[in-house]
Amino acid sequence: MATDPPFELEEGAAPPAILLSGIDKRFGAVHANRAIDLEVAAGTIHGIVGENGAGKSTLMNILYGYYRADAGEISVHGLQVTIRRPEDAIAAGIGMVHQHFMLVEPFTVLENLLLGAEGGFRLAGGKERARAELERLERDYRLDIDLDAVVADLPVGLQQRVEILKALFRGCDVLILDEPTGVLTPQEAEDLFRILADLKAQGRTIILITHKLKEIMAATDNVSVMRQGAMVAHRATRATSTTELAELMVGRKVLLRVEKGVATPSQVVLDVDDVSIVDRQGTERVHQVSLQVRAGEIVGIAGVTGNGQTELLEAIAGLRPVRSGTIRIDGQLVASSHRPQALGHVPEDRLRMGLVRSFPAWENAILGHQANAAYGHGAFLDRGAILEVCRRWMRGYDVRPSDPELQAVSFSGGNQQKQVVARELEHGPELILVGQPTRGVDIGAIEFIHKQIVAMRDAGKAVLIVSVELDEIMALADRILVMCAGRISGEMPAAEADERRLGLLMAGVTEAAAE
Repeated sequence: MATDPPFELEEGAAPPAILLSGIDKRFGAVHANRAIDLEVAAGTIHGIVGENGAGKSTLMNILYGYYRADAGEISVHGLQVTIRRPEDAIAAGIGMVHQHFMLVEPFTVLENLLLGAEGGFRLAGGKERARAELERLERDYRLDIDLDAVVADLPVGLQQRVEILKALFRGCDVLILDEPTGVLTPQEAEDLFRILADLKAQGRTIILITHKLKEIMAATDNVSVMRQGAMVAHRATRATSTTELAELMVGRKVLLRVEKGVATPSQVVLDVDDVSIVDRQGTERVHQVSLQVRAGEIVGIAGVTGNGQTELLEAIAGLRPVRSGTIRIDGQLVASSHRPQALGHVPEDRLRMGLVRSFPAWENAILGHQANAAYGHGAFLDRGAILEVCRRWMRGYDVRPSDPELQAVSFSGGNQQKQVVARELEHGPELILVGQPTRGVDIGAIEFIHKQIVAMRDAGKAVLIVSVELDEIMALADRILVMCAGRISGEMPAAEADERRLGLLMAGVTEAAAE
């Protein structure tokens, strides 16, 4: 597959921070990277985009030493290096922040930062010397983290800061970030890009893998596009557009908007009446919430993460008890720890609640539906029938690779998401709950998942979605609710919504007060 030439150095310019030449990698029959060439200029933010399974993470895992390339060369600041393991990458000044953080949650921030560096020179003066160095890095890059806080108690945005601080503490000059905003609120994402701008201003080089083209356009200097394991284009960010990048990623024109007709709601399918929910510590997370979702409509819940949306969705799915109030689906009372038969549930966290990472795709395809007669009788599963169903869904939802025998952990995040969506939509529910529908999903898969959700509405199903992406809520929903501090702070038809109005309600400012 042909590619544009990589960026050329001006005469007398410094060598690139990273130069990859002919990087090739196979995993059995899967050709993950195909003779990749890539230059990343020093002191820049360089984006890498591509569909799920395009080979982006594989390429970066080769650069960081998790995988070894079958062929090709790596140079760092003009010097050819051999990277066999992460220690080699760290020694070459390369750090990486993974999509799923590599932190020990019961440990403090300081203890996490010292892991793997216990015998290094930085600890020659003990923990306090390390603390002083970390506090200097915090000041220089405005990272603001309590070094004595337990990681498990930190919100996800601060956990990501810990990962960045860890890389800086180990002397990284080049920082790789893999889908860094996939689990962040909009405010946390803004903080992250401020941090990246500070790093760039002090001469660090950033490689940013993301599916969000708006972020690429706003934050990067250059961008490279991968498709089906090959590098297909390099662009200066100022010389491209989201439309061009989307087409380069997918290999065809992509709709960057949701096409749907007018909703025709009918009978009430979901009825939530005066529901309050407390967490295990007794803190109220949802306060006297009432809402309805009708057949043939999509209702969206907007709000900053942590304002009760997660707990509400889990209670509707029968995964969390309510303290007071009632939840009914098709008139039937929902009981805690009992999944209603008429329900499809795409959870917000696909790895924690949607899949068993060690199970192959065909086993994950029937989770929650294993008693279905189509899959066998009693304790005996019809493996052949399940494999055939799984193959059909994988083809229909463009899951890559389309191998039912592969473990869930072997798929990229977006392909994991498509498997969960396929399972929950294809079993014919009357009510579909979707938490963060396209978190960590590429532009082509976003278009596909959105079409499936609209198709379910048009087939007369009731759909309730929760998303931190206001663009997604406004594009998909027919009616929008906003949650703040566990309460419904506003409701409006999607046609009347805009980002300012929703943002005020998300912040707890009533429309009357805003006026």
